[in-house]
Amino acid sequence: MSHYLYLVRHGEHQDAEHGLRDGKLSERGKRQSMLIADRLGGVPFDGVYHSPLEAPSETASFLAQRLPAIQPEPSTLLFDCIPSGPTPDMPTAYKKFYGGITEEEIIAGQAQMGDAVAEWFTPAMQDRHDLIITHNAVIGWFVREVFQAPEWRWMGTNVAHTALTVIRIRSAKPAELVTLNDTAHLPVELRTGLPVEQPL
Repeated sequence: MSHYLYLVRHGEHQDAEHGLRDGKLSERGKRQSMLIADRLGGVPFDGVYHSPLEAPSETASFLAQRLPAIQPEPSTLLFDCIPSGPTPDMPTAYKKFYGGITEEEIIAGQAQMGDAVAEWFTPAMQDRHDLIITHNAVIGWFVREVFQAPEWRWMGTNVAHTALTVIRIRSAKPAELVTLNDTAHLPVELRTGLPVEQPL
């Protein structure tokens, strides 16, 4: 039996290009949310969870409008966070990221991600499908968990707004990354949120 995690980054929020980490969805973010809802329309979800922050909450509400069978639930395990701190094996280029980050933020993020992995990286007695609407860092950490990669590797994983990442968890085999940053449902002009432009 397989436990599928459908990870979706929230839609673009207003003033995202100015570095704000949360806010109401932009018009593009609303369109992105409707398109990912249409993309996921045939999946028999057993649970739908989202970060309590504004952008993912609003993204979840758009999905609920188009997929009336789902009932999104907020989870504090899905807040945006700093999943890990600097480590000796981390490339020097990444270390400057931590200039404004406190030790308390790192400790809180580590605890949160430990609990999130314990909550969702669990085998199921029968096929299960869970939708998780969250933030880039959380998705990056989950992808890192699949490969049991060094802690800092979450920093090298980037997904677009409302891109789809799917993880499969089974009891007898390691977790599998089925797809990462799938934007097939988004036209080029709606593929936002990545550090570099996507021409295709």
